[in-house]
Amino acid sequence: MSAAYSSDEDTIHDAFGLSKLPASKKPRTFQEKIVSQAAPHVLAEDPLNQTSLVTRPTDTQMNVNIPYSEMMLPLQGPENPFGDSNRFINQNALAGHVEEQSMSDHAFKAQHLTHSILGYSVNPSIDPNAPSILGSVEKAHENGFATIDTLRATNSQKKELKRKRKNKGDLDVVEGEGAYVGPWAAWDGEEEIGFLDGVEDTGDQPQEEEEPEPVVVKKKAKPKPGAYGQESSVFHGKSMTDYQGRTYMHPPLAEAPHILSEAGSQETFIPKTCIHTWTGHTQGVSVIRLFPETGHLLLSGSMDTKIKLWDVYTHGNCLRTFHGHVQAVKDVTFSNDGKKFLSCGYDRQMKLWDTETGQCLKRFSNGKTPYVVRFHPDEDKQHIFLAGMSDKKIIQYDMNSGEITQEYDQHLGPVNTITFVDENRRFITTSDDKTIRAWDYDIPVVIKYIAEPHMHSMPAVTLHPSKKYFAAQSLDNQILIYSTDNFRQNRKKRFAGHSVAGYACQVGFSPDGKWISSGDGEGNVVFWDWKTGRIKSRLQAHSKVVIAHEWLPHESSKVVTASWDGLIKLWD
Repeated sequence: MSAAYSSDEDTIHDAFGLSKLPASKKPRTFQEKIVSQAAPHVLAEDPLNQTSLVTRPTDTQMNVNIPYSEMMLPLQGPENPFGDSNRFINQNALAGHVEEQSMSDHAFKAQHLTHSILGYSVNPSIDPNAPSILGSVEKAHENGFATIDTLRATNSQKKELKRKRKNKGDLDVVEGEGAYVGPWAAWDGEEEIGFLDGVEDTGDQPQEEEEPEPVVVKKKAKPKPGAYGQESSVFHGKSMTDYQGRTYMHPPLAEAPHILSEAGSQETFIPKTCIHTWTGHTQGVSVIRLFPETGHLLLSGSMDTKIKLWDVYTHGNCLRTFHGHVQAVKDVTFSNDGKKFLSCGYDRQMKLWDTETGQCLKRFSNGKTPYVVRFHPDEDKQHIFLAGMSDKKIIQYDMNSGEITQEYDQHLGPVNTITFVDENRRFITTSDDKTIRAWDYDIPVVIKYIAEPHMHSMPAVTLHPSKKYFAAQSLDNQILIYSTDNFRQNRKKRFAGHSVAGYACQVGFSPDGKWISSGDGEGNVVFWDWKTGRIKSRLQAHSKVVIAHEWLPHESSKVVTASWDGLIKLWD
């Protein structure tokens, strides 16, 4: 029964009679083991008497055993006709050595045109012994090794090349002086050829006496007050000295005897009311700086191009106005003793002033806009200052010689702040490129580079009174804290809740370091507790953005604020 069932089952499974078809290849069964062969199969015999290996690309088997002697045969073919083979060691082509060099189409065209027009071009060879210039080296020196696309005519050359038409003349006058010539007016400097030019004078014609031409004196435009070489200052008081012969530089110990005490020695509180307003600037105030150590004078720079010096403790008057810039003032900074200060503005000038006499001592410019200027804080380096420029560089000037002694060129955007740390051996810079970079003084190499994808530009930086931290105003509406020794961000401390929205609002610290403060875009000053990070107070100070503010160093609760509404206010 079982056998019958099994045969029935076979017929059911092979209903189409596939098993009776002649198999072209033996079907592989799963029981067979596939053995992988490491070496290709070689026939033991050589039926076609082949002695060399000739294979087709499609062959999967080698059908010949090659004898060892054939494997070891020397290279076939004619010998090197030139005999010495060392000659070809340095050649990678028949005609000699060819170097690969990649350059853009624009660079190639520029070099090609420079060579065909000016007669020189840069040698693209990577060989260090090769000459750097191909063609006329003298021409290259003459043009400062510039390519044809970077050569620019100077202003004087352009003026020489520009030809000027003479006056078209008056329509009513037909002949003579001032006659109408219209579009046929001659060019200045061209000789007019008349009908009788070239004909010898026979003496028949009456000779006219030559009248001397009237000399036209061109009036020069009057330079603006404050322009280069036109700096001036105005003293606004009745007398430069008091009855003891002391100027405003002397701290007013009678009104404020505590002014010589150590800053930050007493506990500070948050100010609440405005006790004085300084008016005098006609446009927004961009920067304020207190006199070093004592804080009895206040320096302010404004968009009305003026710099003003204000009295803080006695009468609250404007003591002196400095006319030194023809465009908005960007930054001012005092030297350590306060006797001098630097200013910079959008007229691309940096100027050194005497605080007492108001005299402009020196001027510096490299043709770019300075955004920040800082004296070196060391006493023996007060003749050196650093300037952060619009062309991404930090430039170091020696004021004694007036020359640039160092350039720090690593940023990818305009430099906004310079802050000295680590006992003034290093300094930190921030830029529009959204990075913070730390430098060793006088070494133009970045020692620390801080850049994160989530970071924003930090246009204002202030040191903590302890000098252990610096606070950076980030444009994503928060203040970030970094350590000054290893430049790491302190993640536990971040101060938010204010809206700076694209303004470079200065960060401030109370003299004892208890409070951290910042202006905002709506005219408020916001105060945070340094330890907890909580907002303690929000002071409505101005009608426009509070761009700068300073805590008085010897007071327990006084803050000076400056705004784009043109006012400077003292709060207590």
